[in-house]
Amino acid sequence: MNRDRRKLTFNLVGAALLVVWLVMIGMLVKKIHFREQPGTSGSKAVALQPIESAQRDWKEIYLKGKKVGYVINLIKPFDRGYLIQEEIFLRLNLMGMGSGVYVMTQSRVDEQFLLKSFEFGMTSGVVNYRVQGVIDKSGTLVITRGRGKEKRSQRIKLERPPMMGTGMSYYFRNRKLKVGEIFWLPLFDPSTMSQREIAIKVAAREAVTINRISYDAFRLEGEFWGKTMTFWVDQFGNTIKEEGFMGLTAIKSSAARAPRDLETSGDLDFYEMTSVRVTKRLPQAERLRYLKLGVEGIDPGVSYAHNLNSGRQKYQDGILEIRKEKRPFKGPYRIPYADAGGKMKPFLKQEFNIESDSREILDKAREIVGEEKNPVFATLKIMDWVYENIEKKPVVSVPSALEVLRTRVGDCNEHATLLTALLRAAGIPARLNIGLVYTRGKFFYHAWTEAYLGRWVSMDATTNQMPADVTHIKLIEGNLDKQVEIAGLIGQLKLKILDYE
Repeated sequence: MNRDRRKLTFNLVGAALLVVWLVMIGMLVKKIHFREQPGTSGSKAVALQPIESAQRDWKEIYLKGKKVGYVINLIKPFDRGYLIQEEIFLRLNLMGMGSGVYVMTQSRVDEQFLLKSFEFGMTSGVVNYRVQGVIDKSGTLVITRGRGKEKRSQRIKLERPPMMGTGMSYYFRNRKLKVGEIFWLPLFDPSTMSQREIAIKVAAREAVTINRISYDAFRLEGEFWGKTMTFWVDQFGNTIKEEGFMGLTAIKSSAARAPRDLETSGDLDFYEMTSVRVTKRLPQAERLRYLKLGVEGIDPGVSYAHNLNSGRQKYQDGILEIRKEKRPFKGPYRIPYADAGGKMKPFLKQEFNIESDSREILDKAREIVGEEKNPVFATLKIMDWVYENIEKKPVVSVPSALEVLRTRVGDCNEHATLLTALLRAAGIPARLNIGLVYTRGKFFYHAWTEAYLGRWVSMDATTNQMPADVTHIKLIEGNLDKQVEIAGLIGQLKLKILDYE
């Protein structure tokens, strides 16, 4: 392997966490409508005052006290409801490389701010991700991407219509808040297709100063994936300030002030901020066969905790041991895998951003694999192709296997997503992992792949490893709707190197 290329590869680990962070930004700057908690004493439905003309507002986004972006929100009457548009502009430093990001969400809602349809887009460099959604008469959210013959659809059954956009402030203008009240947020995020309901509490009433102006405000608190987020709402129902994790803050601003003075020095690196530091260094980490770590900060009750004690990993009482797998020589089946019992169905089917049934991906998988029927050799061919043909460069977007195949650029998320799609297209069960990997004396968040070759075997197309080295610590299996749960670990997780071989 060329040394410069190897160095570039390792400079790009950690990108898997970026989409999670963008989700949290979306949570922070969206003034989302709440519904009241059933059974809350003194709660009564309030008729919402109609909005008769277009209204626009601005926010500034800060990370660790440095301005990294701004937001423009627009709401106007439209078709017996409202059109709500949100634009987020960001400037991020990723391992010394500046990246501009533009995120746009446009939603159409009814008079009660219940979602009827939306369009979501994220643009960064060569990557342009777009997705649309509409709620049909049955209450199902129909998601689509692409146009014409390339149009792809996914149906998501909703427990109730979700709410998006800037509805929260208009809701609060119609009632007096009381400290101690609890509201529930039916949350749907279009970037990860995840949905959940989250409680928000009116915690206190206090003064807040923004740009030398003092506001009499209510402080609202909610927990999102194990992280507390705080909102301040003034007496007129306007959201004036929000605070999230990692020093993420959004404050009320103006059209003239919001776009000014964005951070350009590059001394605030996103990946470095989220890395997990250790005191002991690992020599030639990619050659190690065994690693023993002390682990703190993982709640045993979280849904993904069992992943720590599975496959090549053994976890007990805060001690994690990882042993490198042996690469199998010959798989116990010929491809395509005959899934007689349906056990591997989730790992063979297409997903919304793992388009393994796409003609382009099917053709590419067939071209790479050729006449090879041994799944081990076929997997190696596919991994080698992804490693050799995808330019290793930070990409700030929702990963899509089809887009990666077309643009031929991406970081660990893009490599893992395309590898997973090509494996499935070739008839080899595969799944995504997200966790940590060691480089330059720290552990960074990272994404890679596992393929079923008689047993699950790890592989990393970003580093061209099969199996992956023992510093790959698996935390979560699954797509983006599962990966957002890793947000709860940021700043919480602590690792200590105890032993290695």
